[in-house]
Amino acid sequence: TARYYLGCVENDNGRMDRSVKHWVIAAKLGHESSMDSLKLCYRDGLIGKDDLAATFRAHQTAVDDAKSAQREAGEAFHASCEE
Repeated sequence: TARYYLGCVENDNGRMDRSVKHWVIAAKLGHESSMDSLKLCYRDGLIGKDDLAATFRAHQTAVDDAKSAQREAGEAFHASCEE
C-alpha cells in the first residue's frame, strides 16, 4: 500500500519515528510487509511491545475481515482459469 512505501521513504531519509507511524497504519489495514517491518523495528527498539501487540491484533482483524466465501470462490475460479 501507499502507507508502506511512505514508511520506506521515511526510513531511507532517517526519520524512523515517521516510518513506524506509516507502517502501523498500513499494518492495521492488513498489509503484511508493514507488519514485517514493524517486527524489525521492535527488534531494534523503535516500537514497544504493547504497541506491536495492539497493531498485530488490528492486523489480524483486518485480515480476517477480508476473508469471505465469495472471495474464496472467486480466487478458486481465477485459479481454474489459469490451468
